[in-house]
Amino acid sequence: ETNAMIRRVGERVAAVANQPAYEWEFAVIQDDKIANAFCLPGGKVAFFTGILKHTQSEAGVATVMGHEITHAIQRHGVERISRGIIEQVAQVGVIAGAASGKVDPRVAQGVLSAYGVGVSLPFNRTQESEADFIGLQLMAKAGYDPHEAVGFWERLSGCPSKMIGKLCFRSGAGIPEFLSTHPSEETRIKNIERWIPQVMKFYTPPPGSPPPAPPAKSLS
Repeated sequence: ETNAMIRRVGERVAAVANQPAYEWEFAVIQDDKIANAFCLPGGKVAFFTGILKHTQSEAGVATVMGHEITHAIQRHGVERISRGIIEQVAQVGVIAGAASGKVDPRVAQGVLSAYGVGVSLPFNRTQESEADFIGLQLMAKAGYDPHEAVGFWERLSGCPSKMIGKLCFRSGAGIPEFLSTHPSEETRIKNIERWIPQVMKFYTPPPGSPPPAPPAKSLS
């Protein structure tokens, strides 16, 4: 089940983040039109179902989970302008209620969709790059192959890394919400490919796992 899988991956990634003061909770918002996820200060994490067609696996979910948990533990939200605090307080309550089963998921979905969660208070590109790098470390420590992160970002962008900036172009209207305020696809994927050798030292595959993918070859 989707909720159980998101919770399972979230708990693994949160465990290696080693932040006992955080009360981690994980919720799924049923909205296939929104490809997004977010983590509010304190550890309330939510995934819109629209992003799951891009994650495709637990490793893909771990890519997003590591990224969002990093925003929380690095206190990126505190660094932002304080507009929208009232909305954030309301959202924390709704997510907590949905995660605990005390709030009807349909009600939670309506409230969160109405607020446009994760879009109204964007992080800057420096924070996004930090979330990518530390998130990659977290997924590796949690036992997910960091190479899988490249595939997720390629699927989300709609372009394989070897084509980005060359023959693959997209209109701004088609960009998923999760990418709308983030670094360019080309910059992000190149950074991740460059960081993978550094973070592989943290990766211990679970018993029975296939060997990690070979490093990507640059065609430039």
